[in-house]
Amino acid sequence: MGSISKKDLKTALEVFAVFQWALSALLMGFFVVFSHLYLVVFTPYWPLAGLTIIWLIFDWKTPQQGGRRSDWVRGWCLWKQYRDYFPLKMVKTHDLSPRHNYIIATHPHGLMSHSAFCHFATEASGFSRIFPGITPHLLTLGAFFWVPVLREYVMSSGACSVSRASMDYLLSSKGSGNAVVVVVGGLAECRYGRPGISTLVLKKRQGFVRRALQHGVALVPSYSFGENEIYDQHVFTPGGWVNHLQQWFQRLVHIYPCAFYGRGFTENSWGLLPYNRPITTIIGKPLPIPKIENPSQETVDKYHALYLTALRKLFDEHKVQYGISESQELEFV
Repeated sequence: MGSISKKDLKTALEVFAVFQWALSALLMGFFVVFSHLYLVVFTPYWPLAGLTIIWLIFDWKTPQQGGRRSDWVRGWCLWKQYRDYFPLKMVKTHDLSPRHNYIIATHPHGLMSHSAFCHFATEASGFSRIFPGITPHLLTLGAFFWVPVLREYVMSSGACSVSRASMDYLLSSKGSGNAVVVVVGGLAECRYGRPGISTLVLKKRQGFVRRALQHGVALVPSYSFGENEIYDQHVFTPGGWVNHLQQWFQRLVHIYPCAFYGRGFTENSWGLLPYNRPITTIIGKPLPIPKIENPSQETVDKYHALYLTALRKLFDEHKVQYGISESQELEFV
């Protein structure tokens, strides 16, 4: 048996970093649920389960009130291995002033928003160094905060619940220098998370624009080139029974179930890990937004259109540099 080289060890650490994050939510969720059931049904220690539920109720609003970030967790060396696996890179095009608050709208969602997590929920990309004085708050599904232990892990990254109450709190009750980060397309965009696709679910997504108007904060467009390249998907025949089932499920729970796949633990194997392909996130120029407490639909439409124009411009300026043909356009559905 030969000795393990430093390169092999680093590769193994990178794979572990991505693997543990992808499964942490699932494993923590199952562990907490089954351990609580075990305590209640098979042991006399059911009060312990009761205490965690009481704490959950008492602490219910914290994910909507700034969360409970941990600089220690955000700075784990593990996240640097996560960054290097792809690798991930963040590029700043304009400064953000700590005297103001911002909404950073990031695209695309892809399958698991790997770039958004790395850049905004950890310090692996050096967000605090690149944007000094700005505190990012990545907004994610409220369901992550329903499970004890898991919710603490998610909140430690600085993440908060993606809700109106959460956005209002971060943009009005925590002073200045806050950046609310929204992956606007959400899970509905997963169906377009495959190589060669530049389609965003954005035409009817106007809530982030309305919040920006109500608080008078600038919108910052952000696009991650390569996010859609790290998984393949099997696309079922349009109109077939599987496709009908996918559409029915999406109408029911607003999640589009995808038959996706990537690589395994070794580079040339099949599995559910993402391919290690580079992803570069471009943070664009802030779009100034006036403060209008009760904006009309016409006003929301106007600034939503301005945002789409700014995002398309950002995409067109950088697409060729990151492997997209000059003729390919950004599509909105």
